[in-house]
Formats: sequence, C-alpha cells, structure tokens
Amino acid sequence: MTAAFFDYPKAAAFGRVVPKSRIYEHAGVGAALRDLFVTQVDQIVWKYKLAPETMNLAATRSVSEIQVFGINLRTGKLDEEVLRAIDRAIPFPLIFEFSWSGKRKAVAAFKRPSDADPTKWVVSAYFATDWAPDDAPRRPLPVALNLGGLYDALLTALMPKVAAEGEQAGEDIQARVVRMEAIRAKTREVDRIKARLAREKQFNKRVAINAELRAARQELERLSVGDPVSAATCE
Repeated sequence: MTAAFFDYPKAAAFGRVVPKSRIYEHAGVGAALRDLFVTQVDQIVWKYKLAPETMNLAATRSVSEIQVFGINLRTGKLDEEVLRAIDRAIPFPLIFEFSWSGKRKAVAAFKRPSDADPTKWVVSAYFATDWAPDDAPRRPLPVALNLGGLYDALLTALMPKVAAEGEQAGEDIQARVVRMEAIRAKTREVDRIKARLAREKQFNKRVAINAELRAARQELERLSVGDPVSAATCE
C-alpha cells in the first residue's frame, strides 16, 4: 500500500533534526527504552508542520496542527514503544515516515485529547503501510475543509480497505479507529481458536471449538462490514 505517501507542500517544510535527548526528557524514557532508541533509531527529523499558517486550513478543537516526522532507522525494525515515547513527547497528532535501506513506510496512531483531561492525549494502536521504494510516487494531499478533516483522511489512508468503506457510510474517525482495533483483536481471537482446534483430538471438544470459531468469524465479518463498536474501548 503506497496510497498513504503524500506530497506535502513546500510551505509546510520544517526540516529540523529532533535530538533524542529531547524525547527522553519529555517522555520520561528509562534505560531500557533508551537502549532501543540507540540501537534502532539513527535520526529523527521534523519534516513538515501542517498548520493554519502553512496549509491555509483552519484548526479544529482537537487538531490545531499535524506534524510529520521522518525516522531514519538503523535496521528494518522499530519497537512500538519508541513511537509511543515520541507521541508522548510531542503534544500534536503525528504522522511518521520511516526510512531504511532505500525504502520507506508510513505509520501513525489516532491521537486525540482525553475527554477526562484535555492536557493528556489518548493514543490508539498504530496503523502502517507496507515498505515501498523511496522513489515511489507520492499522491496529492486529500481535499479537506480543516485540519481535523485532513488528519482524518491521512489516518484513513493508513488503514485497511474496510476503513474506507466505513467512511463512505458516515463513520467518524474515532468510531473507525475503534472498529479497526476491534477487528485486530477479533482476528487474533480467531487465530487462537484455530490453533486450539488444530491441537484438539477429541471429537466432542472439536465440535464445541468449531462452534466457537464460527461465532468468532461471524463477529469478525460483522465488524468488517462497518457495524458500530462502542467508542468507550478507545480509552
């Protein structure tokens, strides 16, 4: 999937290296996580600042700016806790672009102010593209009425096809993220039940596990066609 790589406007270019020490300071990074930064991250670059003055788009209550961070990796792997530390340190929604060995990958979580405490941020699971060549073409930015709408479109581009189907049905970004997380959890459940079924030899127990598997698959299908899930699971 390369559809999530966008051609950000030159007016929004920032191009500033972010010292890892700043992340350590603002995210409360301990020794083990610091070791991950050292072994996995070569450099962090604040590439673009998508703001009212650079995009000619109005801010919204939850999205005053969007930052695009480039992360040059030392290997093809980045621990999710490294990303969460950066998200904790930067009080804005973030879009990450990884670079490694002539390839790039876009990654982001849905990030919003907490309903209970607007000074704190709620960060969802992460969504990501596959690796693509560095010279793969970028697409124009989605048309949006404000920065909130732009953030919605940027995140949706990182999600599976079922997310776009939910968008067409009028599903908002928070509900869409909750549904994607529920699909991931239900998919893991289906895989666990299948593994149990493969191990089980007794016929009567296999019958019961098969019934459980059918129910889990039906629930996964329901989620995949866009049936609503409670947004309370996001926080």
